[in-house]
Amino acid sequence: MSVLAKLWSLTAVEALNFIKEDLLTVEDYADALLSRVESRDSVVRAWQYLDPVHIMSQARALDRVPRDQRGQLHGVAIGIKDIMDTRDIPTEYGSSLYQGHRPNTDAAVVEILRRAGALIFGKTTTTEFTMLNSGPDTTNPHDPNRTPGGSSAGSAAAVADFQVPLSLGTQTGGSVIRPASYTGTYAMKPTFNVISGGGIKTACLEFDTIGYFARSLEDLQLITDVLSLAAKETIKETIKEVALKDAKVGFVRSPFWHCARPGTIAAMDKAAEILRDQGVTVEHVEFPDGFNNADTLDKMFEAVWVTDGRTALYKDYLMDVTETKLDPDVREFVGNASKIPHEKVRKAFDYYAALRPVFDELAMKYSALITPSAADEAPLGLDDMGSPIFNSLWTAAHMPVIHLPAFVGPNSMPVGLSLVARRYDDQHLLSIAKILSGPLMSKGGWQDKLEKTQ
Repeated sequence: MSVLAKLWSLTAVEALNFIKEDLLTVEDYADALLSRVESRDSVVRAWQYLDPVHIMSQARALDRVPRDQRGQLHGVAIGIKDIMDTRDIPTEYGSSLYQGHRPNTDAAVVEILRRAGALIFGKTTTTEFTMLNSGPDTTNPHDPNRTPGGSSAGSAAAVADFQVPLSLGTQTGGSVIRPASYTGTYAMKPTFNVISGGGIKTACLEFDTIGYFARSLEDLQLITDVLSLAAKETIKETIKEVALKDAKVGFVRSPFWHCARPGTIAAMDKAAEILRDQGVTVEHVEFPDGFNNADTLDKMFEAVWVTDGRTALYKDYLMDVTETKLDPDVREFVGNASKIPHEKVRKAFDYYAALRPVFDELAMKYSALITPSAADEAPLGLDDMGSPIFNSLWTAAHMPVIHLPAFVGPNSMPVGLSLVARRYDDQHLLSIAKILSGPLMSKGGWQDKLEKTQ
């Protein structure tokens, strides 16, 4: 079957090229994606809000845009996590407290994508305010009995199931990278605050980071460039062409390695073996002194997250006058957060301020750091979206992370690994990811399995 016969399977770059070459209209492309959603939505349930009439209206309007006025993403469909404001469709933040809520403006990142010509396809499911570890009934496209991960559940599932080629998520702990690992998609969590968070429901101001899911590194590059994550002069200074045999990677098991399970343990071992066979220098790296205690790292993260989270949700807590709209766990979270002593909070904020330059120096010694994206394959059941234990440190460190969906776990589910670089080296990280991904993706096993099932 030809690629054009399965339009829903196109990557963002492929769809964009077909549209540019007049081999495909946005209307026909949108219609194919909607057909895919219709055939799969009863199983995957990735969408909080999706209006086919509105989607087709946008598509026809995009087809009428003169060629010389078309943007970098002209006609490419993208899902938006339902904590990001959208002026033309509801934004409910995963909460019944905001049922039917319609903002007057787009979130900054949505407006940027819209101006680039993206087809804003719909709102993807999320846990309530991104705070809970369960909530939406979204399933993993590769096994509906397993979770897709959270809180960006719908964003990961929609891309993994070929319902859209791109989607936006957010990460406070591991809400982009972990779902990417569970669903076998590429993903990127850029450097903290390089994309404006305006118009996005805050969970933790110190950690919240916009990220995105895709089905290729080229697609990650496309959306990264649209969002202008680095100025051209910075890119020239940062990116150095590295041959595979000249690459040097640091494998970081981290102090949380005791949480790793068979799928992740095997993926780390296999990745090191694959890269060594390609001539890559592989070194095992320990966390620097002072930042290598798992219990301390966990407690410091919790102190910042809980304190910032209470501030972010206190208004919503007060709005829930009947105490019936918010999930009881959210109400309990906000009610108990103020009990953390101020001295502990100050210590935690100072801890991460000291950690970030130290971890930057560590990352600068290598082409990239490689570390687990999740403890294992996606867990069975929808009530547990998995632990962010291998993600939270990198989020708190504000460092860019790219997920590669390379490996297969013992239950034939995807298991990926993360590539990490120092802060603001996002474009460098994309560059080295393209180099390292070749052997990892071709020999890891997941790419072959996915191609056989399409």
